[in-house]
Amino acid sequence: MDRTRVHVFVSGTVQGVFYRATTRDQARKRGVDGWVKNLDDGRVEAVFEGPEAALDSMIEWCHEGSPAASVTDVSVSIEEPMGLDGFEIKR
Repeated sequence: MDRTRVHVFVSGTVQGVFYRATTRDQARKRGVDGWVKNLDDGRVEAVFEGPEAALDSMIEWCHEGSPAASVTDVSVSIEEPMGLDGFEIKR
């Protein structure tokens, strides 16, 4: 199975609005591996690994985010897959 890895930075009102927990749930639903965490500057950082179609769906979801989120920007870069297994919230 072809796997791709994307590194995502999400800006806006994305902390304290269940963005990380909802990202984890959405990733697991799509069979995407990786992690998500809050950054000190107010952004959320995430890495997704999986089939390209699933990653496209996750990136699209990131533009909306959790119901209470207000996303202003999503920055995406493509990287080499690292073989992540599972999806976690990093502290």
